[in-house]
Amino acid sequence: MLQKIGIKLIVAVALTALVTIGVFSYFQTRNQKEAMIEIVKHNGTQLSEIIKMSLHDDMLLNQRKHIYKLINRIGNAGEGCIKKIRIFNKAGEVIYSSDSVDIGTKVDLKDENCYLCHAANKPLEKVPASDRTRIFKSESGSERLLGIINPIYNEPSCYNSACHTHPKSKKVLGVLDVTFCLKLADQAIQKNQFTNLVLAIVSILAFSLLIGLFVKKWIDKPVKKLVEATNRVAIGELNQPIDYESKDELGILARSFNNMMKKLAEMRVQLFQSDKMASLGRLAAGVAHEINNPLTGVLTYSSFLLKRAKDNPELQKDLEVIVRETKRSREIVKGLLDFARQSTPKKNKIDITEVIQNSLSVISNQLKIHKIKLEKEIDADLPQITGDANQIQQVLLNLIVNAIDAMGDNGGTLKIKSEKISLIPYGVKQIKRATCPKGHNLMDDEHKIDGMPSIKLLAKSGKNEGFVHLDPIYGRHQHHYGIQLKENEILKLYCPVCGVSLIDEEEKGPHCGAPVYKILIPNQGTLVGCTKYQCSWQKWDYIDSKGQQDYVKIQISDTGHGIKEEYLNKIFEPFFSTKGQKGTGLGLAIVWGIIDNHNGKISVESKVGKGTTFTIQLPVNELT
Repeated sequence: MLQKIGIKLIVAVALTALVTIGVFSYFQTRNQKEAMIEIVKHNGTQLSEIIKMSLHDDMLLNQRKHIYKLINRIGNAGEGCIKKIRIFNKAGEVIYSSDSVDIGTKVDLKDENCYLCHAANKPLEKVPASDRTRIFKSESGSERLLGIINPIYNEPSCYNSACHTHPKSKKVLGVLDVTFCLKLADQAIQKNQFTNLVLAIVSILAFSLLIGLFVKKWIDKPVKKLVEATNRVAIGELNQPIDYESKDELGILARSFNNMMKKLAEMRVQLFQSDKMASLGRLAAGVAHEINNPLTGVLTYSSFLLKRAKDNPELQKDLEVIVRETKRSREIVKGLLDFARQSTPKKNKIDITEVIQNSLSVISNQLKIHKIKLEKEIDADLPQITGDANQIQQVLLNLIVNAIDAMGDNGGTLKIKSEKISLIPYGVKQIKRATCPKGHNLMDDEHKIDGMPSIKLLAKSGKNEGFVHLDPIYGRHQHHYGIQLKENEILKLYCPVCGVSLIDEEEKGPHCGAPVYKILIPNQGTLVGCTKYQCSWQKWDYIDSKGQQDYVKIQISDTGHGIKEEYLNKIFEPFFSTKGQKGTGLGLAIVWGIIDNHNGKISVESKVGKGTTFTIQLPVNELT
């Protein structure tokens, strides 16, 4: 039990409370005790003055019997709390006392109680009020007593009186000594001590109980959930996230753990799919020859029949389709192998309008079967681009087939639009390579932003440390931060491999004056950006110097069921499919790879129930 962090915290807090409240109670009890004694001393001193004033006239007239009677009466009052009243003369002899046995006795002037007034055989004329009291034990030792001495000074009425002669030079004639019991004060002190002890114990128990409840709620339960989650991960269960939505550190840890489980689940799927891809690659390599043989036969015979069908235009047209699609099928097999091997396309100058028309002619029968209306807005004056015609046609056919599947048998509208556009590189150009000054690769293929590998940097801010994934599109700022940051906070950025700093302290950003980071882009200069959190300034001189670039923009829109928002960032991943068992998940991954190899860009917009639009941008003249 003591090994649990919750128990340790409760014990630590309880011990801290015990020491703190204990020390507080000790000083409080001591102060209350001192205050109580001071009150008793004050009241006793006042009573002593009242007694002295009551005896003043009788002593002035030397009425001894009346003095004895008054002292005895006062001594027997107060419910026995006034233990003794004595009057000493200058020589220390008891001349009056509430106890007749003491009359005529003398006290030792060198005794501790008399030393103050008779130090060096010379009595003090004035005794401070704070030094007139003493606390001592009774002869039986059963109770504490308070003694108060009150000097009787030689007043004019005394040394001028006719009844007895006291020289004017005498300052002190005697001392009134009154002894009180401290029984009631001690009882009150003991009661206060007991009350303080009970309050201290109750406070410690209540404090520990409350802390225990808070620890159980805020620490024990979340930690227990984390432990249970780690145990589930250990046995391979990665689909049960931790249900803890607090905004404290444990909440952040829970969300990070959920994200880790999500990533692990995705990685496990990716590993499984990688195995499938490897198996598919081996299968494709093994059967490619067998597939190509019948395709070669079909191509040979269809080409032979095409030559013999010169007099039959209708048959000739059908045979041309067979020949073209057989060649394309052969290229698809090769494309699958190329995708697995990440081979580059065979680029030539191509007429993109012709590629679009060929794709539509292949798919025209399916459009009729599914009752789909085709709308075209194709610019006839599109410039030629550098690319692989077969691969671009494969991209268009994949997207059109997906659109047909999304609309189903109920029909709909398929719209294809092409146009020439000019774009500045800022917000468009993708960063595909990035290194630190020592040449370490900063691209992270595992953490993608909009399906593209991000730029991974180590970030530090104060005591916080984590990773930042920069958006790979120059000028776009969909960065992913794995570190908690405040508004306008300045980041320190380092290479996650070697730890070298990427900050240039001498150069400042033009917008906010913060230091800038510098990332090397091999053969394409340096990417410079601001280190202040939420500052969007970036500069890439090499690309900016190229000016605007011409693109061919192709849009394929459908009125199908649409794609859920949470799937939009995943649809280009290998083997991810929204078609269930009907899809292989390779189509859009191949599309992405082809467009990426053409230095182009593909994006998707979709609304569930309204339709989907894929937008392709292919550069007319590629930047190198």
